[in-house]
Amino acid sequence: MKKVENIVFLSLVLDLFAFTIPLPLFPRIIEWYTVRESSDPRNLLPRTLEFVAWLRSLFYEPPSNPQRWDVVLLGGLMGSIFSLLQFLVSPRIGSLSDKYGRRRVLLITMVGNILSALVWLKSTTFATFMLSRIIGGLSEGNVQIATAILSDVTTPSQRSRALAQVGIAFAICFCIGPPIGAYFASRPLPASLHTMGVELNIYAVPAAVTIVLLVIETGFLLLFLPETRGLRLNTARKPITDQSFRSPKERLSQPTSEKRLNLLKGLRRFHFFFLSVFSGMEFTLPFLTFDLFDWSNSQNGALIGSIGILSALLQGGYVRRATAKVGEGRMARRGIFTCAIGLILLSLVPHFVTTSPTTAIRLLQGAAACLAFTSATVVSSLTSYASLQCDESIDEDTGKPVGHPQLAKGTALGLFRSSGQLGRAIGPLLACVSYWTCGPSATYAVSAAAMMALSLSTTSLPAKPRMGLAA
Repeated sequence: MKKVENIVFLSLVLDLFAFTIPLPLFPRIIEWYTVRESSDPRNLLPRTLEFVAWLRSLFYEPPSNPQRWDVVLLGGLMGSIFSLLQFLVSPRIGSLSDKYGRRRVLLITMVGNILSALVWLKSTTFATFMLSRIIGGLSEGNVQIATAILSDVTTPSQRSRALAQVGIAFAICFCIGPPIGAYFASRPLPASLHTMGVELNIYAVPAAVTIVLLVIETGFLLLFLPETRGLRLNTARKPITDQSFRSPKERLSQPTSEKRLNLLKGLRRFHFFFLSVFSGMEFTLPFLTFDLFDWSNSQNGALIGSIGILSALLQGGYVRRATAKVGEGRMARRGIFTCAIGLILLSLVPHFVTTSPTTAIRLLQGAAACLAFTSATVVSSLTSYASLQCDESIDEDTGKPVGHPQLAKGTALGLFRSSGQLGRAIGPLLACVSYWTCGPSATYAVSAAAMMALSLSTTSLPAKPRMGLAA
């Protein structure tokens, strides 16, 4: 099944490249729409910015250029809307993949992604651009279906090593995708389009690159990805269950469906709370470097890029090998604890900016290293833990899962991803409110305390999860 793993990894890289290309362009896209639409207060963007300015004024009045802060906050709100839509649609995508097959549902979601990019290409108003984001939020299913596919084609003992590839793909693409987007944003449109009277988005070139990547990914999946739902991992003429991989003594000690459902609920809560805090830190970190160090976008990009590179190296060189020895629960706990240390370091940075700038930079670098370890460990370990609670049984005739419907891989992993996306929708907004009202030191100190409490609460998880079987 190594071939399928390679296909999934390559498709994830293409998909996440396409996803990350527009990320650094949001503020400049909003500024372009502001120039185009500010003359008519009835347009969507002026009304939206007026609401954002009112919301921001409740908590913070910047000393200068408040419009810049409003644009940044609106970019965060757009990301929250995308995550909120993913929260709503992820469970449905997962259950559909259990019913109709991973390959078919994945290809349908790819059509939605291509449509989203096409609308972006033609979006000359903020309303149509938001429509493209809504279509994308309702269509994006590659990551969760890729997780289900990797769970289909690996034995429980191989699961964490295979799912680490998802984290590696994320780390690589979030390092390289935004600079690629920024590069193509500076490329002019062909002059022939202007002479023909065709009006496109100011960043039509990055949009076109995104479309090309998505079309290539769709063709690649269509040609090479087999259906994996119901795939047999042995040669026996019988339904596959987790018992194929366990000793008789271990089979007798397997948890019941009710216990695994309760454990999955607990994992979803951990996922939600972790990403609520972690995504809030991610969103406010550029505020910190801009306020305290007056860093440019390129300097902030270098910081985020270094975190991504170190995270990818840790995923490939350490996490994939060590998780099998220490267990998914313990690896997640280490990552959450390390995040708490990183947040403590961030809370100390403002105290040294004026007295010892070098110390402040060293604290920021230490925090970045901690956050890279967190990025490499927590989500992939929790995802692997969740996948190991799913039913491994398959109906011999239909290829569909056997057992409790909420323990089918697509459904269970869809619900798990949904909880994280809700955290990503809420976390940045709460972090912004705290940052502007209480300041960075208090915000990161409280976040560190929350992470420490979460790390302690994960001690209730066994280091190595027991693996699911049919009810």
